[in-house]
Amino acid sequence: MPTHLDNDVLTILQKGTLKIDGEYLWGSNYTFAVQVTYNQVSLQGVYKPTRGERPLWDFPRSSLACREVAAYMVSEALGWNFVPPTVYRKDAPMGPGSIQQFIEHNSEYHYFNLTTADRQRLRPAVLFDILINNADRKGSHVLFDPSEKIWLIDHGICFHRENKLRTVIWDFAGETIPEDLCAAIVHFRQKLTSGSELVNKLMDYLGPEEITAIADRANNLLADGHFPDPRSDHRTYPWPPL
Repeated sequence: MPTHLDNDVLTILQKGTLKIDGEYLWGSNYTFAVQVTYNQVSLQGVYKPTRGERPLWDFPRSSLACREVAAYMVSEALGWNFVPPTVYRKDAPMGPGSIQQFIEHNSEYHYFNLTTADRQRLRPAVLFDILINNADRKGSHVLFDPSEKIWLIDHGICFHRENKLRTVIWDFAGETIPEDLCAAIVHFRQKLTSGSELVNKLMDYLGPEEITAIADRANNLLADGHFPDPRSDHRTYPWPPL
């Protein structure tokens, strides 16, 4: 679960005073840049209010902010730490929603112009998207911070119990999943037993069938042992791709 540093960030995000600095205008849902201050420590965050979510026909209404938090929990439980610290706040300026730590990054460096070496680092990111059933992995959702750590953002439309995987990252289709990544999935799957700490926490943000589907996807990955190929029976790429 969260590291000591993450716990500090989570406390600031959960308890800090929120000040809206501006709005991101290119997304489908309302998204705001915020400054979060707690005990004289400030950090930048990304605030997605539930009431600003555009209704989707295939996802429950007012559920996208909760899915952002669930993605952070799964990332931590896997030990891959891809998703910036994320919390759900009821006492936010535009109403309840998710607050995520903003990651400094070069927005001009994204999946479509990554170096070959950086693309090769994305295998666990692909498996993460499969496990959470990410319906919208665009190229700009893969960030590299100044220390070259990989971060993944925008997980509002994930965790559907039906297969919805749409991603631009199909580089490893058909490859055998490396042993260390299989081991991480095995360990993660053990945390998804009924009544476990992880399941009890996820229940605050996802439905029971959606949590069961995560375990099923982990089982399927382990049984097959390969990165899947794009399916031909539904759209497997997001739009727009960036």
